[in-house]
Amino acid sequence: MQIEKYSFGQMIIDSLEYTTDLIIFPDFVKADWWRAEGHLLQPQDLSALTLENLKTVIVGTGELGLMKIADSTKKLLQEQEIELISAPSPQAVEIYNSTSEKSHLVALFHLTC
Repeated sequence: MQIEKYSFGQMIIDSLEYTTDLIIFPDFVKADWWRAEGHLLQPQDLSALTLENLKTVIVGTGELGLMKIADSTKKLLQEQEIELISAPSPQAVEIYNSTSEKSHLVALFHLTC
């Protein structure tokens, strides 16, 4: 999958437009992803992920990077030996698109602030 465009509140992936926070899996996109606390990524917000066989999680923290990642989330991923890459969404898009091997990668994107 390739992210063709990102702008505040909008992402286009493989010619499909999304206007809600989302998760990009290796073979599909889950739209309408939401967290228990909108601007804090907590372990329970990863419930849609299967952590086994996952090597990397990219988190787009919003246009301005306002979404934070709880220490408990960082610890969970570290314990599972999953690399966490976090950046404001514009930079996270660049990182995602430049990653050639995406079979063990999941990207979580906050599309607004």
